[in-house]
Amino acid sequence: MTQKTIDRRFCIAPMLDWTDTHCRGFHRLLTRQAVLYTEMVTTGALIYGDVERHLRFGPTEHPVALQLGGSDPADLARCSKLAQDYGYDEVNLNVGCPSDRVQSGRFGACLMAEPGLVAECTAAMRRAVTIPVTVKCRIGIDQQDDYADLQRFVTTVADSGVSTFIVHARKAWLD
Repeated sequence: MTQKTIDRRFCIAPMLDWTDTHCRGFHRLLTRQAVLYTEMVTTGALIYGDVERHLRFGPTEHPVALQLGGSDPADLARCSKLAQDYGYDEVNLNVGCPSDRVQSGRFGACLMAEPGLVAECTAAMRRAVTIPVTVKCRIGIDQQDDYADLQRFVTTVADSGVSTFIVHARKAWLD
């Protein structure tokens, strides 16, 4: 499978409870090149739930990325493979969501405190697929919010082979 080049100059971020296939179809009417993202789908929802409901999208939505939430490398690899098999152009690990519910599941922004684990996750994801694996993160969390913290996080995760980081340019308060 040859990898398509994805133009990332303009991306449309997902919105909780809004970004379904119909919303992405509308976004595609506004721009033909923007990368569109799904809402964050947890690994548990894909492994134990209705895969078709979570992963279906229309042919006009390309380029489209599946945004995953999780922290188990094997589960993330399995779900990344599902994304590739369904025809997604990219899989994105969400390390930016600050919600309490997400934190209690040990995924989202709380993972910024564990760059080694994120690197393990993305390495497993990359081994499972040939499509790009990207990471969405914040500029920092709680008191870990200076440039050196972000640089340390990105450097550690980049060592796993991730070359694209989508940075939500505000910090996440988790406390």
